[in-house]
Amino acid sequence: MAEEIRAAGYVTVEIYDQLYHLSGHDPEHIRELARQVDAKMRAVASAGHTADSLRVAVLAALNLADELSQTGAADPRLGHARAASLRGLLDEVLVNAEAAAPLAGGELAS
Repeated sequence: MAEEIRAAGYVTVEIYDQLYHLSGHDPEHIRELARQVDAKMRAVASAGHTADSLRVAVLAALNLADELSQTGAADPRLGHARAASLRGLLDEVLVNAEAAAPLAGGELAS
C-alpha cells in the first residue's frame, strides 16, 4: 500500500516500492491517487510476466486511462480537467524517475 509522509509543502508517497515527492492543492487526494496507482501497478505486475517497473507503470496507466474513459463523466470538461491533472502527475513522476535512474537502490532524489 502507498505510504505517505508530509514534508515542506510536499507529500511523499510510496508507489510500487519507490518514493515520490509530489506537490498539489489537496494532499489527501494525492495520497489516494498514489494508493490507487500502487494497487493498479501491483495488480498489473501480478497478472503479467514483466518485472520492468516502467512497463508495469505504462500498463497500469493504460488500465487507469481506460477506466477513466469508460466512466462517461456527465461534464466532459471535468473529465478533461481530471485527465490533465493525472497527466501532469504522471509526467512529474516520469521526469523524477528519469533523473534518478543513475541512483543506486532505486530511490528518487528529493
